[in-house]
Amino acid sequence: MLHELLLALLGFTGDLIVDEREQLKTLGLDSPLSDESTFKLAPDISFIQPSERDLIERLIKLGFYYRELDRFANKSRNLSWIRSVTIVHPLERADELSKSEKKPSVYRRAIANGIVEILSVYRSAVLHIEQKLLAETTPILATVTQGLNKFFVLFPPLYEVVLEIERDDIRGGQLLNVLNKRCHCGVPELRACLQRLLWHGHQVMYNQLAAWMVYGILQDPHEEFFIKRQEDGDLDHRSSQEEISEKLARTSVHETSLTDWHSGFHISLDMLPDHIPMRLGESVLFAGKAIRVLRNPSPAFQFQKDKSFQQTMRGSQRIRGFMHSDFSEKETELDADLTGEELLPQSEADKIEAMLKDLKESSEFHKRSFECTVDSVRAIAASHLWQLVVVRADLSGHLKALKDYFLLEKGDFFQCFLEESRQLMRFPPRQSTGEADLMVPFQLAATKTIGEEDKYFSRVSLRLPSFGVTVRSSQADLARSKVSLTGKANLTSDTSVDGWDAIALEYSVDWPMQLFFTQEVLSKYLKVFQYLIRLKRTQMELEKSWASVMHQDHMDFAQHRKDGTKESISQQRRQGIRPMWRVREHMAFLIRNLQFYIQVDVIESQWKVLQTHIHDSQDFTELVGFHQEYLSALISQSFLDIGAVSRILDSIMKLCLQFCWNIENHESNPNTSELENIAEEFNQKSNSLYTILRSSKLAGSQRAPFLRRFLLRLNFNSFYEATTRGLLNVVRQRPALPL
Repeated sequence: MLHELLLALLGFTGDLIVDEREQLKTLGLDSPLSDESTFKLAPDISFIQPSERDLIERLIKLGFYYRELDRFANKSRNLSWIRSVTIVHPLERADELSKSEKKPSVYRRAIANGIVEILSVYRSAVLHIEQKLLAETTPILATVTQGLNKFFVLFPPLYEVVLEIERDDIRGGQLLNVLNKRCHCGVPELRACLQRLLWHGHQVMYNQLAAWMVYGILQDPHEEFFIKRQEDGDLDHRSSQEEISEKLARTSVHETSLTDWHSGFHISLDMLPDHIPMRLGESVLFAGKAIRVLRNPSPAFQFQKDKSFQQTMRGSQRIRGFMHSDFSEKETELDADLTGEELLPQSEADKIEAMLKDLKESSEFHKRSFECTVDSVRAIAASHLWQLVVVRADLSGHLKALKDYFLLEKGDFFQCFLEESRQLMRFPPRQSTGEADLMVPFQLAATKTIGEEDKYFSRVSLRLPSFGVTVRSSQADLARSKVSLTGKANLTSDTSVDGWDAIALEYSVDWPMQLFFTQEVLSKYLKVFQYLIRLKRTQMELEKSWASVMHQDHMDFAQHRKDGTKESISQQRRQGIRPMWRVREHMAFLIRNLQFYIQVDVIESQWKVLQTHIHDSQDFTELVGFHQEYLSALISQSFLDIGAVSRILDSIMKLCLQFCWNIENHESNPNTSELENIAEEFNQKSNSLYTILRSSKLAGSQRAPFLRRFLLRLNFNSFYEATTRGLLNVVRQRPALPL
């Protein structure tokens, strides 16, 4: 009887101790996993006392728990699904795994290893009991109970964990959550046991962290790590290997690197353990992506020692012609390709690996130690990425170039460009050749103002995108028009559309600057550029219209003095529109002050703040944040994100251009009433603009710290304030009420 009991304690039933689940299987009935023990004493045993029966049935529960834990361990540690890659193709193996009921799990295997350790201690205890029973002259059940007493505390909770894992198919970080929650108990033996299992699970996580944060490799064959590769929804797993190989061949290493950085990986919230905060998860994600970038630099990226030679070659190339873009890159290669060893020294990689090894060797998971290690690794990765982007790739030079061309810092270039293209912009752009037509004055302006030492101008290109808009010349047709948008319903525009407002600049960015200057960042620069170039064009037209008419007046006056004749009809006509020059001066005053506010109070002040941050920081992520704040400040303080203000400014600029073209064409097409309508509408728009800007919501907030200066310059003689107050005090006559 005692030998039958010892065998049952190791999971082997017989005639005296039976397994009810096995009996159901022999009858052909399906028996699911049971919450309770299925080991029972045979009902036909009559020589055992009731007290002994209760004690034996309590003992054989340990045998049931042992067998189930051992079954789980053997199942989780089964490696039969692993076959050679040369025999079975990876896609075929993935199909086989997807067809199976449950995927393999590295974390379950690690937990199973911990369970095997506990079961080995249990087997040793059973063996020791057997030896004691054989040595005793009168063996008693108390010897068995006393030797296995501690396992009554351990096995039932462990079996509950196994049941939860199998029934809910818990894997990866979710498995760590289950163990971590159950570790918070008041039984020291059980707590030590669960912490040992959790330690085994953390070993897998630390190995995955080491692969990710030391080598930039995502070692996650069963999708259990909390860092996941962004799945391609277009990828069909049933595609042949040849199709996938062709797709990968078309994708260059450079494009793959950028995709990995921007959208290649993400955090899986389902697999992120609860004891690891989201902030640390994001730090792990960033560190791994940074290590991937540093270990796999683009082959085209060269570390240039002789910068002056490179500047001369690029500058002269740009001036010689914009169409010769196939300039041989071999002429400008001055050094060998960078390697991952140069960007991330081996000593730094060893340092990261040593920190993770210290975590791995700790018997318990300490959140504070884990947080310090992750932050240290992230700081190392961010520092070396900062070195790559700021020092080697010359971030300051690129920022200065974007400021020069997108924020109109090179005013002489854009002044020359607008003057050269002024006559061209009097007519609507041609759909087929509009961009090519605009390239001529662009090249002329570059030849006159851009020196050969400007190595960044070769990255700037002019574009005139076509949106399917039927563009109209504001000079030719000042009436209200309907704009037809491709793919959208017809929209009615309150003002005529000037096709040249779509002028855009493109900036060519190479690796690794594409990590910093994303498409979203460049689109913000473009938004500010299009706003500033319209302001610049409006200001120039207001000045040119005054100069043109004054020049004509002087010529007429000289001819009048020479001939001694009376004033001509054209002179008399121009005398009649002299009141309009005060309106032109009001327009120029507003546009000049708005330009000064944006260029000096906004751009220059924010540029100085950005330069200070770049000088003080040595962290790549900090730089990205500072640059985003810089762009956000430019957009917000220029009122581009306030729909009401931006619409009023658009209307004001269009009114100014219409006014200029009407003034210059007044002699050939006199229309004083239209000028008066433009002047009246301009006064209304400018007063509305002043009213909105001086509101406490804008002027009294930190959104635009220099807005008060702008308002002071506008209203230096209280003109706008008096005009606005006069408009607000107008009382409309109420209709008479019927008696």
